[in-house]
Amino acid sequence: MIDMCGYPNISSVERQQQILEHVARQGRMSVIAVCKQFGVSEATARRDLEALAGRGKVQRVHGGAIMLHQAPPEVPVLQRSQEQSDEKRLIGLTAAKLVKEGETIFLGSGTTVLEVARNLNHIPGLTVITNSLPVINLLADKPDLTLISLGGILRPSELSFIGHITEQSLAEVRADKVYIGIRALSLEQGLTNDYLSETMTDRAILHITRQVIVVADHTKFGRVSTAFVAPLINIHILITDSQTPLEITSALTEQGIQVITG
Repeated sequence: MIDMCGYPNISSVERQQQILEHVARQGRMSVIAVCKQFGVSEATARRDLEALAGRGKVQRVHGGAIMLHQAPPEVPVLQRSQEQSDEKRLIGLTAAKLVKEGETIFLGSGTTVLEVARNLNHIPGLTVITNSLPVINLLADKPDLTLISLGGILRPSELSFIGHITEQSLAEVRADKVYIGIRALSLEQGLTNDYLSETMTDRAILHITRQVIVVADHTKFGRVSTAFVAPLINIHILITDSQTPLEITSALTEQGIQVITG
């Protein structure tokens, strides 16, 4: 059967499958391209893209959709230290500039947050709370800094403390700013990590502050991992590098998130 526009009258399921195949080949597809290829209205094209995004197949961006990738398994923290090292250093330097005299901040685990810790010298009256063993080791000999370490179960690959004891400790503290890294960030799926046992600790961290700052290089965007941590609404500031696609940073800005490029 042919519709009034001269295009085959296919079902929405078939159309969405063909859209998905196109995005897989080309990396993206615009609303206008969907309209032209299938002879449908812009409203129908948007519904198709939103349906695919809701199923975690694509990521919606302004004017269309891009491919959504599954984040690969995370390698141990010590092996990750050389990945995107230049980008992480710039992100860490930029993030540390937001810290003010006399503040209490929380530093999470991961190599990008560790770069934040490297740039905290000479900030008077600073208190740092952390569940990261590398951060503890880095800051332990700083005489002008108050360091609060959270105990718990040590996750060997990440060298971080997680679990019930850590979460109980988090309930007793408050921070002006929380700095965390993330395994994957998607406009549709939010913040996700690849280790289910760490999810509750991650969520507890988000509740000890009124300002959550995510530090993440460009490789973390447009990906989804196994464990849902939080929606994007939980982020106040995102600090990334110049290689993160503009269409993603623009979409985050539209959602009220302050995006800073290091």
